[in-house]
This record gives sequence, structure tokens and C-alpha cells, in this order.
Amino acid sequence: MGKVLLYSVLLILGMIGSQILPGLTGNSEAVKHTIQLMTFVTLSFIMIHVGYEFDIDKRKKAKYAADFGIAMTAASFPWLLVSAYFVLVMCPAGSVSNWHAWRDELLVGCFAAPTSAGVLFSMLAAAGLGATWLFKKARVLAIFDDIGTILLLIPLKIMIVGMQWQLAVVVAIMVGLIVAAWVWLHKVRIPMSWPFVIAYSIGLVAFSEGLYLVSKSFSPDSPIHIEVLLPAFVLGCIIAQPRRSDGSVDHTHHEPHGTEALVGTLNSALFLFLVGLSMPHLNDVRTPPGAAEAHDAGAINWGVVGLHVLAVTLLSNLGKMFPAICYRTEASLKTRLALSIGMWPRGEVGAGILVVALSYGIGGETVLVAVISLALNLVLTGVFIMMVKGLIRGEPA
Repeated sequence: MGKVLLYSVLLILGMIGSQILPGLTGNSEAVKHTIQLMTFVTLSFIMIHVGYEFDIDKRKKAKYAADFGIAMTAASFPWLLVSAYFVLVMCPAGSVSNWHAWRDELLVGCFAAPTSAGVLFSMLAAAGLGATWLFKKARVLAIFDDIGTILLLIPLKIMIVGMQWQLAVVVAIMVGLIVAAWVWLHKVRIPMSWPFVIAYSIGLVAFSEGLYLVSKSFSPDSPIHIEVLLPAFVLGCIIAQPRRSDGSVDHTHHEPHGTEALVGTLNSALFLFLVGLSMPHLNDVRTPPGAAEAHDAGAINWGVVGLHVLAVTLLSNLGKMFPAICYRTEASLKTRLALSIGMWPRGEVGAGILVVALSYGIGGETVLVAVISLALNLVLTGVFIMMVKGLIRGEPA
């Protein structure tokens, strides 16, 4: 568990840095953007490898449809529970009948929906669980609930900015990527060594950023933004795997070792540090740029905020327990509980949702609580992984 501890420390150091760095750099947008791009590159590196190791039996479409349904449910429960808490408990009296309050808090509450695929895979692999049923199932569910959350953002954005043709383009691109992964699954023969994967990662981020900047020049209010998580995963999916003479995948040829393993570890370490460093500064959360008005401008009652953080964190993780009642024919109750706990880590996608909320001028105490809750879940990721390992100890792999 030494690697898990190292990753946890790097997360915490990054989060501390996120509160210190703006003061040292004059809150430089260039520095923030550089950190964001580096985070996306390291995430792409992880997701290309996840896609490369991802294999499905196309004869079992119903099974994967069920997995997607379970993943979407495990994403929707935390989102709805947290959003309802924000409106019913934290918003001013009368907000229950206020459409704008529900609209804003549904977007903020969406931070609780996605499992952090990059953080989860890095931590489970570091804990030596890469060959288990739990890891393979978590890999499917985490990817599906991230994809589902990205799709969920589209109607939420429509509620705020109205129907925009750019959102239809985003949906079309995402559907096209998913179809490409299905049709060309492990059929494209291109190199998979670490220098090439780094080059692919940089290329994907450059394409995503370029598309965003070009579309922003035509439509500043609603540019086209494709998260790199899905394109990187799809690229990994279509890269051909080495196969034995009988046609089966030769996993021994692409298990990381030597320099490949070292680069993978360094990339995961850097990614986790950058995720922590990407957390919004608390001052920016309270009064986001472009906000129509300052929310809750008085002094922060940190005791009350702390109670809200605990409540939101408990609700968001409770909502992730849905997989525990599924897969009864595939795994024991302890393994299913471990799978659900393994879905607790939040990270890059959740943080990205909060950044989107801030960009629309949504701020105040609910966003503050969301940021701290996300940070708390990140800090506890190592604890969650140790709980998972303890639960499945002695269980069949």
C-alpha cells in the first residue's frame, strides 16, 4: 500500500498548493490553464491504457446495457440526493418552488455523480487489485458513469443557456466515438509504447483545445468543448492488442514492466498531484467571475459549512452504493460492497463540473460545500482503497 499512500500525499499536497498558488502567481489565468492542460494530458495517458486493456464480448450486448444502466443509476442517485439537499436545506426559504434555484443546484450537485476513473484505476492498480473481478467491473462502471455524466451535462447546460447547436455537435461527436470504439475495437495497429502514448495524449488535448478555441471565436457564449476522457478511452479501445495463435489476447505482452511501468507510475503520480492543484480557490468559489451578484457575502460560519460538507459527502457516497444490490450471481456481498466503495473517489470530472458552474456565475455556500466535499473525498481515497482491499481479502479474485 506504499504507492497508495504516496498518491494520497500527492493529492493532499496538490490541494494545499491550489490554495497557495493563486497568491504566488497573482491568480494568473495562464498558470491555471497550463495546470489544466497538463492534467488533461496525464488523464489521457491513463485513459488510453484503460481503453487498451478494455475488452468486451460483442455477443453479450444485453450485459453491457445492464452495466450502463447500473452505472447511470449509481451516478444519478448521488446527483439527485445532493441537489435536493442543496435546495431543501441550504438555499433560502421558498427555493423549493423556485425553478432557477433547482436549475443552478442541479448543475452544482452534478459534481457528485461521476467516479474519478483516473484516480480509481491508479489507486486500485497501486493496491495490487488489477487482476480482480472488482477492478474489471469497476473499470466498466466508472467509464460508463463518467460518459453518462458528460451526457447529463448537456441538458443541464441547455436549461441555463438555452438550446444551442453546439451542444448537438457535442452529442454527435460523443455518439460517433462510442460507435468507433464498438466497430474498430482493437483493430487499428499503431504503436503502444510510452513515448507514442504521450504523443497521442498531447495530440488529443491539442485537438480538444483547438476545437474549443476555434468554436469560441465564432460563439463565445457556447463553444464546443469535448472532454478528453472519452476520446482517449476510445483511442485505447481501437488500438490492436497482441494475440496468440489461437486468436486470444496475449495479456503478457502489454502488462507494464520496466520503463513502461515506471512511466505509468510517474504519470499517475503527476496526475493525482495536478488534480489536487486544480481545485478552485475558496475565494473564487464564493464570488465567481461574472457572477450577477455576490452570494452570502457575510463571514463564513465554518462550523455550519463543516456539517453541510459531512452531510453532502455521506449522501454522495450513499448514492454510489447501488451496485451492492446488483451482480448477485457474479460476486459475494462483501465483494459487491467493496465495488460500491471503490466507486466513491471523485476527481477530475467532478472538479470540471464545478468549474462549469463557476463559469456561469453560480457561487455561494453550496458551491463552497461542493468543493470542500470533493476535496474531502479525494483526501480519503487512500482510505477507501484500504477498505476495499480489506473487504475482498480472502474472496475469490
